[in-house]
Amino acid sequence: MILITGATGTIGSGIVAQLVADGIAVRAATRDPQQTEFPAGVEVVRVDYRDPTTFAPAMAGIEAAFLVGIPGPDGTDTDAQLIAAAKSAGVRRVVKLSAVGTGDPRLGAPGSWHAPGEQAVRDSGLEWTILRPNTFATNTFSWIEPLHAGHPVPNLTGDGRQAVVDPRDVSAVAIAALRTPDHHAQTYTLTGPTLQTTRDQAADLAAILDRPITVTDITEADARTFMVAAGLPPAFVEGSLIGQSFIRGGHNELLTDDIATVLGRPPRSYAEWAADHRSAFESVVAVS
Repeated sequence: MILITGATGTIGSGIVAQLVADGIAVRAATRDPQQTEFPAGVEVVRVDYRDPTTFAPAMAGIEAAFLVGIPGPDGTDTDAQLIAAAKSAGVRRVVKLSAVGTGDPRLGAPGSWHAPGEQAVRDSGLEWTILRPNTFATNTFSWIEPLHAGHPVPNLTGDGRQAVVDPRDVSAVAIAALRTPDHHAQTYTLTGPTLQTTRDQAADLAAILDRPITVTDITEADARTFMVAAGLPPAFVEGSLIGQSFIRGGHNELLTDDIATVLGRPPRSYAEWAADHRSAFESVVAVS
């Protein structure tokens, strides 16, 4: 039995679906089991990060656990509490979802958000693996609304390049680490195969949709106003501004072989992801 916290999230939901397809017993943790749907055969359990008493029941009878803490300044001890519950329950192996750039002082506060959780994992005495994925390809789902309205898609990272990663690859690496001890004591930085700007991604998507996509540059000075106007919460805005500056400065221009090492194949490109999710954007083309 494998426990997946954050089971309704981008990575967690992918892990659940693949484990079910492989015939592996899965327990999916969510704050409100009555409001979520999972594939048949998945055991659903309530885990509320605001209520640590829900952790121990979720861990009972589990061999391996995928840990997703609370991103941001308010969730720095969640991983440690989850790990304590895992140890008490006799869990053998944990895989923590962290983030690219963790520990890099140039990222300021956001670079420290996952550090306590990573350290708790390393100090746990359990078999452990840490995953530091780069920016998800799925972030461009946020382009659907402006495309639907006939507006340009925003570029908040200037000419900064990064190796956008397909979340399916992150989920696949997590599954490998959950199912075997072969990845114990490894910290994997998970990137796509090529460095791209936002404009490069827009060009890939435009080619797949066979329609032009206009990109508008949001200057660093205007980024806060833009995000606040979009209704994003203040803490998210402040963290995003730091991350955008990090990318603008070329500090996220890294490529690794970690996905290929674990999966035995190259990582998927943004173009591959966009082609596989074309239907999500095609409805926009029909309306626009």
